[in-house]
Amino acid sequence: MVIIDVREPSEFMMGHVKGALNIPPTQLMSGARQLADVPKDEQLIVYCRSGSRSNVAMRILQKLGYANVTNGINQQQVEAKYGV
Repeated sequence: MVIIDVREPSEFMMGHVKGALNIPPTQLMSGARQLADVPKDEQLIVYCRSGSRSNVAMRILQKLGYANVTNGINQQQVEAKYGV
């Protein structure tokens, strides 16, 4: 499972899920180079502050060929649901 925080770096620095990658939507739209070695069927959990940006990010990732993408909504929900 790969957890992706799609908020801006300044937001990420204020707190994030332990082990999460910080990949804002603009970087995702540029091809998400940080995910180059991640298999297309790997479970990806994306989150932001309210679920809006992560919903957009989820669609971008699906267009890039990732088949197992979930909108985790926000940090608190991801931590509670996935125990991270």
